[in-house]
Formats: sequence, structure tokens, C-alpha cells
Amino acid sequence: MKFSRGHMASLRRAGLQILPAISLLSSLGLGLFATTDALAQNYPNKPIRLVVTFPTGGAPDILARLFSDKAQLGQPVVIDNKPGAGGNIGSDVVAKSAGDGYTLVMGTVGTHSINGALYEKMPYDMVKNFTPVSLIASAPNLLVVNNDLPVKTVPELIAYMKANPDKLSFGSPGIGTSVHMSGELFKSMTGTSMTHVPYKGRQFFLPDLLGGSIQLVFDNMPSALPMAKEGKIRALAQTTAKRSPAAPDVPTVAESLPGFEATTWFAMFAPANTPKPIVDKLNAEVIRIFKLPDVAERLKTIGLDPVLSSSEELAKYQASEIVKWAKVVRESGAKAE
Repeated sequence: MKFSRGHMASLRRAGLQILPAISLLSSLGLGLFATTDALAQNYPNKPIRLVVTFPTGGAPDILARLFSDKAQLGQPVVIDNKPGAGGNIGSDVVAKSAGDGYTLVMGTVGTHSINGALYEKMPYDMVKNFTPVSLIASAPNLLVVNNDLPVKTVPELIAYMKANPDKLSFGSPGIGTSVHMSGELFKSMTGTSMTHVPYKGRQFFLPDLLGGSIQLVFDNMPSALPMAKEGKIRALAQTTAKRSPAAPDVPTVAESLPGFEATTWFAMFAPANTPKPIVDKLNAEVIRIFKLPDVAERLKTIGLDPVLSSSEELAKYQASEIVKWAKVVRESGAKAE
């Protein structure tokens, strides 16, 4: 194709007009990178809020407070407990916050893998609304029962439930939590039935468990193990494939019910679009803190295993967990009431 002199002149003029625009866009891009770098270098210059989606005393709260106590970021890390809706309330606060590194969440397997399949309407997207920072820890859940329940083993519990359908109730700190889903998985795999009673947090179901209003809970090990050791409740089994070093004498559910496994995990997430330099800085601090000997020992004594990762590794793990738990929810028939 041939162009006339007039066409060529028009193209040259257009090129001369476009060049300043390209130059402007280029300078804006360089300026954006410079701004991002400067933001990361100056971060943080005010307190950081770390949202915990459950009440005080549970594993997410313990981990958040360890991070807060040990952090050396030049600014305080303030813990903000926002329980409710299986962790959705607190997570939604962070999902809708600015991606500047000043609002973080201690996410759980429930808030960031299970709830999307369980709740018909989620207030946030578990993936799109967050930037992964790091996995922090995992733990078994501990199947514990009221001391008056006449069972001491998993086979005895299954036999009792089959002889007394719908007689038992199990509590949880909210719909969609690993505590809830462990119970649903147990029901599904044993062909038994019992009533799920969701609470706003562990501190609310504990009096009912001790009093017998509910008879069992698949509680997070860090919360339940100390009370089991004190004899206030009876530990029957743990939910991971292998026994935890924190409770070597407590069998796994899988030893009586092959294939049963439910691991709870905890991870730090920031809002979507948080700059990578800030994520990297937070990731490095998480890894430093949870590798400290005294912190590692503290986790060991309460049944938490440090599981640290890069942001990218957490993203991949979260994706696999979403698929896994969607299948459990579908097969168990569980739903958010």
C-alpha cells in the first residue's frame, strides 16, 4: 500500500502529537514505581491493625498476639477482635480496606477456604479481595466430649450416636469454621446424625460444653488440650492423619475411621493490591518471629505447628484448600443456616 505525501505528513504530525503522550505515560510509570518503592521504604509510619476474626483465647488470637508482641516494624501492631459469622465479619472489614499494609487479617481455613462454598452469599471474595502474606501455623482439631457422656473412644462414640440418632449436639465457634466442618465430615463418614450449634466464639460454647447443653466439640487443639489435661473435658481423638507431638497419647480419628482428616490452618492476608515490597516486608517479619526459639516452643506446647511460606506458596495452598473443602461441603450437605 502506498501513501500520498499528504498522508505521510499527517502521520508525522500524529507521531509528533503521540510522542509527548508516550513520554508522559512513561514518566508516570516510572513515578508510580518510585512512589511504590518510597511507600515500602517508609512503611510503616503509623500503627498497623491486625484483625482477628474470632474472640480472644483461640488459636487465631494467640498467633496474632505473638506477632504483635514480637514485631519489630517500628510501629505497634494493634489487635482488633471482630468475631461473628464464622469469621466473615472481620474478614470483610479487611477485604474492604485500603491495600496499604495498615490493615491485615489473621485468616483461617474457614474464612479463606471453606466459607465460599458454605455461604450462599459471601460479603467478600476469598481470593480476589486479598493479597496473601504468609502461612503461619497448622493444627489438629481435638474431638472432646463432656465428661458425663458415656464414651471414651471414637468407636464408642459412633456406636452411641447410631443408637441415639440426633440426641447429641456439637458446638463450634461459627458456621464454616474447621471446628464445624470437622463435625460435618465425621457425620458424613460415619452415617450418623447430630445437631450443629454455632456460637460467636469458643468462649461462648465452652460453658455449654462443660455444663452438658452440648456434648462434644471438634475444637482447635491449642484451645482444647489444656482443658483436657486438666480433666475438665475428655479428649477422644485428634483430626490430623498423624498424632501431634503435643498429644502423643491421643489417637487420631483416622485410626478408627480410615481416611478421616481435617487440618486447621492460619495465615496472614492483606487487602487486594497491597504493594509487593510491603507484602515482602510483612512476610519477612512473620518468618522471623515464628522461627524464634521461644515462639516455636510456645506453639509446640499448645499443639500448633509452624508452617511458614512465601506469598506465592500461600496463594497456591489456598487454591488447593478451596477445592478440597468445596468437595467436603458438597458431600456432607452442610450449609449456612
